[in-house]
Amino acid sequence: MIDLSNLKAPGWQRIVADLSVTLPDDRVFLLRLVSALGQVAGARQAVLWLLPPGSGEGVEPRAALAWPPTNAPGEPSGPTAESGPLDLAHVDEASIPHGPEAKGAARTVAASGQTRVFGLEGQDDAMYDPGQSAKGYLMAVPVAGSALVDANTPAPSMGAITLLLDSRSKQALQTTLALVEVIAGYVFGHWTRQALKRSRASTAALDLATRLIASMNATEAFKGCGLQLVNDLARQLAVDRVALGWIKGPGSVRAKGQSGRRYAEVVAMSDTENLDRRMALVQRIEAAMDECLDQDQTILYPPPQAGGPGGDVVLAQAVTHAHRELASTDARLRAASFPLRVGDPSGERTVGVVTIESLSEGRMELATIELLQAAFDLVAPVLWVRYSDDRSIAKRTVDWSVKTAAWAVGPRNTVWKAVGILVMLATLAAVLVHIPYRIGAPMTLQATERRTISAPFDATIESVTAAAVPGQEVEAGQPLLLLDTRERRLSALESRSQIVQYETEADQALKEGDQSAAQQALARAAQAQARLDLLNQQIERSTVTAPIGGVVVAGDLKDKVSASIKLGDKLLEVANLSKMEIIAKVDDRDIGFIEIGQTGQITPKSDPSKEYNFTVSRIVPLAQAEEGENAFEVRGELSEPLPTNYRPGMEGQAKFDGPSRSLVWIATRRVIDTARVWLWW
Repeated sequence: MIDLSNLKAPGWQRIVADLSVTLPDDRVFLLRLVSALGQVAGARQAVLWLLPPGSGEGVEPRAALAWPPTNAPGEPSGPTAESGPLDLAHVDEASIPHGPEAKGAARTVAASGQTRVFGLEGQDDAMYDPGQSAKGYLMAVPVAGSALVDANTPAPSMGAITLLLDSRSKQALQTTLALVEVIAGYVFGHWTRQALKRSRASTAALDLATRLIASMNATEAFKGCGLQLVNDLARQLAVDRVALGWIKGPGSVRAKGQSGRRYAEVVAMSDTENLDRRMALVQRIEAAMDECLDQDQTILYPPPQAGGPGGDVVLAQAVTHAHRELASTDARLRAASFPLRVGDPSGERTVGVVTIESLSEGRMELATIELLQAAFDLVAPVLWVRYSDDRSIAKRTVDWSVKTAAWAVGPRNTVWKAVGILVMLATLAAVLVHIPYRIGAPMTLQATERRTISAPFDATIESVTAAAVPGQEVEAGQPLLLLDTRERRLSALESRSQIVQYETEADQALKEGDQSAAQQALARAAQAQARLDLLNQQIERSTVTAPIGGVVVAGDLKDKVSASIKLGDKLLEVANLSKMEIIAKVDDRDIGFIEIGQTGQITPKSDPSKEYNFTVSRIVPLAQAEEGENAFEVRGELSEPLPTNYRPGMEGQAKFDGPSRSLVWIATRRVIDTARVWLWW
């Protein structure tokens, strides 16, 4: 036992100095506290027992560390000031003397919050027992608060320190208890110092993040925002270079062998406006960023020591091959990479990496690393918002869809769940939903009443009226053109003179009593009369008129005046546009669904937004081969008049209203029918 009766004794001053100094973390303080309590109490062993936060009665305390170490031969000697976080596996509970009694004592004082002394014979509160002294004692001191915070535990744990004491007098036991309680009270000072340290670090990180965010908000695009960030960091930290890398998603290809995984791409570098990613320096920086991304933690090169003052186990154990390659150009170069994390419903994810390079002498302080990481945790959401706002509408729509699906089906495996639900709903809809099966076919408009004007005889066109051009409206009987009849009029005069001559000859023959000659003369007179009648008919038909009222839709005779035409030559075509019909070419695979009286709609190519109803009036039973396919001509009557600007010959699409069928039947009918034809099924 250390003599602590005098406050100025060296032993007391050393313990006070060890427990009052600001330490790097809680584990170092706990090691010193347990060691000090063991030495002050003159204990054979001191053990720290931990209970997780919110533990119930069924949770057993677990030994976190012991003084002096209790490990089995060949195992690590237990936690030290240079070791990592408290690892319960470092303490062999089986080697703790009176382990079950010590565990029970720890549980009792952790629940009550009061220091107690237990006798080794099972006496409770043995210090106040008026009987004889016990063979030994277990003194249990409760410890609670932030000093027992685990890195993975958001709330402080409860625990106790048990001291195994040899048999001693009641007065000595009381003195030891008082000293132990005084020493255990230093834990509150440690809590206060740690809280002040965290408060200062948070304030510094908040100040740095505020300055960075304020400067970034003065920019517009994401590229300018990133450039402003790296330039401000380089100036405020007085470093040589700062680079910002943004994470690209799986499936992107940057270099051979790097497809199908996430990687970092440099988007901004301090004092550099235009980046060339083919540069060797940029590629080394991206490799260092990938190294940080793969490990999802801060990387520092040269790495710190695992233990001792200024040491950090996590940073010391990180892989730094790419950072070593980045620093190989200058032995003085110090490099650090920090992940930029943002939160979403599925948890935290890394969206970027910041790499800082400095040529200053010495190492980067761990306090500076922690400060920068805390500042980047505040800056990262702002960067993500600016990047999200700069994305295209398509990408933002996809992101919004995924977030909406996450709200509906949960944050885990959102895409697969959403796709599965959509596939299931689509399958049910395809089987259960029935809609009319509509048969499509190309169609052409045609006038119901139309006439073709042909040449009535071989002649020459003498003149053409103004109405004999396409597009002109004409009335029934309106003259369109005049044929040259001068030769026919001369022939008619000749025929008339022949008739008179033959009739005179017939009269003379009758007077002479020559019946045979008279009959021959009358026959020649009849023949001349027939020729005269034909000539008169042709002369009458020499004025070509419109057979019906309508519009001239074909033929242009303006340049054919004085041209010769022959009997039957097509001259003009007149159509009545007040009533139109459709002619659809229905594929022979669909003709079985068409019948007289069936309804449908047409959509002309000239105005696809309009639909007009029709009714099937006739089906031509003979198929016609067109473009390698057989098609049947189906005619339909329109149920309503068409606009006046619609003309014969206009094309479009006709849709016939077929029977009601399921969506899956409509989608697979052609495939199934083709397979049946191929397989004779």
